[in-house]
Amino acid sequence: PEEEKPQVEPVDELALLKEQLEEALREKDQFRGIAQRAQADLMNYKKRATEEMADVRRTTSSRSILTLLSIVDDLDRAISLIPDDAVVPGWLDGLNLVMRNITSELDLEGVSKIDVVGKIFEPWECEAVQYKETEGVEEGEVIEVIRNGYRHHNKVLRAAQVIVAKKPASVPESDTTEEEVT
Repeated sequence: PEEEKPQVEPVDELALLKEQLEEALREKDQFRGIAQRAQADLMNYKKRATEEMADVRRTTSSRSILTLLSIVDDLDRAISLIPDDAVVPGWLDGLNLVMRNITSELDLEGVSKIDVVGKIFEPWECEAVQYKETEGVEEGEVIEVIRNGYRHHNKVLRAAQVIVAKKPASVPESDTTEEEVT
């Protein structure tokens, strides 16, 4: 005798196929979401890596420039201390030419000197190393630069060391008063 196979009704088979289709669509949406998050993570990683490499380049460039600035300071001090009649003509001109070349290279790199004399002291671009009682200038005004400050692409690379004006101490008035004589 032949065994009879249970027959599945078409309605049950249709319901089963609908369930499988819905499950496949849910899985597809889950995988799409995972892929989109992975793609976003990759883009964020690339952006972060690019920014970090740019930061490393800027830091390395800044360190090299700071080293060069200390040499510029030394050369500038040396040139300023040479008496006009102490050197063979042309020798001082040569040193000044070297200084101009270094300065022009720094300009090309985006390095500029911070000009602060005559301006109000700003702590984000200056270091006050001394306060000096001065008449005729506003209190808090920079009156002298001890060491030049520099910016690199509008970011302070090295703050200027300055002397800042302060009001002269006023002479205390005499506390003597006339005593009444009775």
